Amino acid sequence: MTTKISKRIKESYKKVDVNKTYSLKDAVALIQQSPKVKFDETVELHFNLSLNLKASDQNVRGTVVLPHGTGKSLKVAVVCQGENVNKANAAGADFVGGVELIEKIEKGFLGFDCLIATPDMMKDLSKLGKVLGPRGLMPSPKAGTVTADVERALREVKAGRVEFKNDKQGGIHLGVGKRSFSEQNLIENARHLMEAVDHAKPASVKGVFIKSVYLSTTMGVGVKVAI
Repeated sequence: MTTKISKRIKESYKKVDVNKTYSLKDAVALIQQSPKVKFDETVELHFNLSLNLKASDQNVRGTVVLPHGTGKSLKVAVVCQGENVNKANAAGADFVGGVELIEKIEKGFLGFDCLIATPDMMKDLSKLGKVLGPRGLMPSPKAGTVTADVERALREVKAGRVEFKNDKQGGIHLGVGKRSFSEQNLIENARHLMEAVDHAKPASVKGVFIKSVYLSTTMGVGVKVAI
């Protein structure tokens, strides 16, 4: 079966030399020059990491605050109680509650993009691991989503803090903005993520850690970026 390549993709390939490695600045310029689609595409970075996936100490996970945000308006839920309920509401949480919110989630409510919880609520929330875990919504201390400081966590998430972690193939794939962003804003966001991933290198990994990085849009071709 022959795969048909669209005219738009053909035009994109004319601009990109697949055998060449581009500077981050040139890569951003290239993807913004490629033919547009009918929606504002996400600009993504794709990392291929040198990891021994059988080793438990070689999982990569961390967070980074993108200086210009992701371009996506996130809905954030906070599981807390007491005075933290007022703090979360004042800080702009979309959904706030204690045991009643946990029960609502247990019944199927998943209308949020990020879930923050205070440490005292994790005992009750942990039973939802099978529901939240596969969707990447389970709060975690490493991701900064299990915290007593719900106000700070909310501000950072709303401002553009994102979590990254390697998949089962040893890759990391994350959006760093929208195609409508300025070149400079995309460059700064991408640079912050590249530095954060580099700093998350496990101590047991020797030699080259980041094997390759590609920049692309949702519907576009990949451009190899110099590390």
